[in-house]
Amino acid sequence: MFDDIRPYYTEEIPAAMQKIADSEIIPHIVNYLMPGTDVESFRERLRKVRTTYEFQSGIISECIDIILKKTTSQFVWTGIENISEDKPYLYISNHRDIVLDAMLLQYLLIKENHRTSQITFGSNLMQHPFIVDFGKVNKMFKTERGGNRVEFYNNLTYMSKYIRHVVTENKESVWIAQRNGRTKDGLDVTDPAIIKMFWSSRRDDKIQSLAEMNITPVSVSYEWDPCDKLKTLELYHTKIDGKYNKVPGEDITSILTGIKQPKGKVNFHICKTLTENDLRKIDSLEGNYFSNIAKQIDEQINSNYAINPNNYIAHDIRSGEAKYANQYTDEQKKQFVEYMNWIDEYKDLDKNLLREIFLGIYANCIR
Repeated sequence: MFDDIRPYYTEEIPAAMQKIADSEIIPHIVNYLMPGTDVESFRERLRKVRTTYEFQSGIISECIDIILKKTTSQFVWTGIENISEDKPYLYISNHRDIVLDAMLLQYLLIKENHRTSQITFGSNLMQHPFIVDFGKVNKMFKTERGGNRVEFYNNLTYMSKYIRHVVTENKESVWIAQRNGRTKDGLDVTDPAIIKMFWSSRRDDKIQSLAEMNITPVSVSYEWDPCDKLKTLELYHTKIDGKYNKVPGEDITSILTGIKQPKGKVNFHICKTLTENDLRKIDSLEGNYFSNIAKQIDEQINSNYAINPNNYIAHDIRSGEAKYANQYTDEQKKQFVEYMNWIDEYKDLDKNLLREIFLGIYANCIR
């Protein structure tokens, strides 16, 4: 069942690990994360992995330890008391980085002795054989992107059935972003269509349908937003040209940039699960039910979002005021302004527009 989108079963892991170990990408990973490590010994270690948990709690956790050491000054998580070790959840998160948002959640769940979740992974990313195997070993399941209106609807319905199957029958958690694609403009907003998609696989009772999914918002923030420069350029060309066409390999570039780029302080907060009682209260409100649920998720994500000095600095620079000057130092502002000098490299583009977009990525969380 769901063989076309599901992660690997345990019995499929050894063969997948053999392919991962033999990949030409492994030397690049070793040279970046573990310079000086013998590549063949690392390949042999991969070949010995027999389960997803072995892979995630061992090799992947070690790699994340290294990434955190190389690219962050602090990784803090809160709200672990809001979830139980023996209960599955549908984690719905704001989305800032293609890979790290979900992977860091798995990392903290392992550290807190909780079971990891399955992870939605766009079909547009599952192009290279290494990415496919790596993803499916890491409990990622494919979500189809694109297609005409009918295909899009059918894909969403199919994914809804799969997510419900995983949470209610397999008793396993799932991670999904609050909307299609990453937040690029700094505005974390849940798409009501995502909530409607959850409901579409069980329409007999909308409250029970969503209550049994244990919807749990997760708020993610980075001091230095992953791929901020790439996001700025994408938003710029979308505004100027009316659309943005990705070049081949761009998604892989974004993945690698997000991993390597300095991120400063990283904060995760696991918010409170939407209970049946919460959903009944929301049902009594005026307006669209799914939109009201999305607003409740937004309220939890935004109220638990860790605002950093960069956010206040960007707000004050953009507004031309010093409203939040007590939230940052002169040195922090100087560092941020110097970082913005990358915009000067794009002499053929409208620097004022680039600057406005870039500042918005950091300032828009202050509302």
